Amino acid sequence: MEYSSGSLERVFCARFFDGEPVYEGILQIARREKIQSGIVYAVGGVRRGGVVVGPEDPNGPVVPIVRKFDDAREMVAIGTLFADDGQPALHMHGAIGRGDETMAGCPRQGLDCYLVLEVFILEVAGLGAARKLDPASGLKLLAFDNPTRVSLT
Repeated sequence: MEYSSGSLERVFCARFFDGEPVYEGILQIARREKIQSGIVYAVGGVRRGGVVVGPEDPNGPVVPIVRKFDDAREMVAIGTLFADDGQPALHMHGAIGRGDETMAGCPRQGLDCYLVLEVFILEVAGLGAARKLDPASGLKLLAFDNPTRVSLT
């Protein structure tokens, strides 16, 4: 494991209106405010989207399983913001439900606000962190400039 420490800086709170795109709105705030690292909390209603609910094969190449929906649902989610080639990138996971059906995963495909969605962004300074391409997985993963490394074995 490796880690880095930072400190809380600014706090942003946003109210999304019906039909507004959730990911683009969060990223617009991050770009406008030049947030390089942060924590995102979101709670409220969403409609239309695709949720990555896992890989097809946990031992093979990463091929996502996506569940789409086109109705109104409730969501609670938490995410991270880190720079990716100098631009903020959002990685968010949450639970999205309607009635007795709930999905948990990464709602990154589409996702519009339904009536109201409230979002907090907590900016974190001093981490020296960004998303970088990991050749082994083919994914852009969190990487630190000067991490503290700890062996867990």
